[in-house]
Amino acid sequence: MTAYVALLRAVNVGGTGKLPMSELKALCEAQGFARVRTYIASGNVVFHSEARAAAVKAALEAALLQYAGKAVGVMVRTAAEMAAVLKANPFAREAPNRTVAIFLDQAPPRNLLDSVSGLNGELIAPGKREIYVHYGDGMARSTLKIPSAREGTARNINTVAKLAEWAAQP
Repeated sequence: MTAYVALLRAVNVGGTGKLPMSELKALCEAQGFARVRTYIASGNVVFHSEARAAAVKAALEAALLQYAGKAVGVMVRTAAEMAAVLKANPFAREAPNRTVAIFLDQAPPRNLLDSVSGLNGELIAPGKREIYVHYGDGMARSTLKIPSAREGTARNINTVAKLAEWAAQP
């Protein structure tokens, strides 16, 4: 069985997309996923499955569409991929609560930095299927816009580390 981390987009953030984590756990178990655990109330779930990542993503998105009545984006990473995201963080010396990995379904565009607007001291770096951003002054006052991140979902490095740790557990 493969350990997976699923990251839901726009769930329980800013009063939108309410989904109790107990319901998310039940949805995952109904898909046949094993050892399901949720982490904080923002759509993070770790589980095991014999299915491939694409099938896991499709099953979870279909279950969420039926539950919520609208599409909910899901980014899926294996335990090894999640560990690699953490290891590849180019801002490891910066505060982990001010550094995020924005998870994408595909590699960020080569011209990533050309499309960014509102840059005001933030540091940005592309990853394999992520975009790393360090918000030196915090996210609250940032005016940063990254068009290629629109369909992604961000997690701070503290959350990435915890999810990677959980996914690595046998």
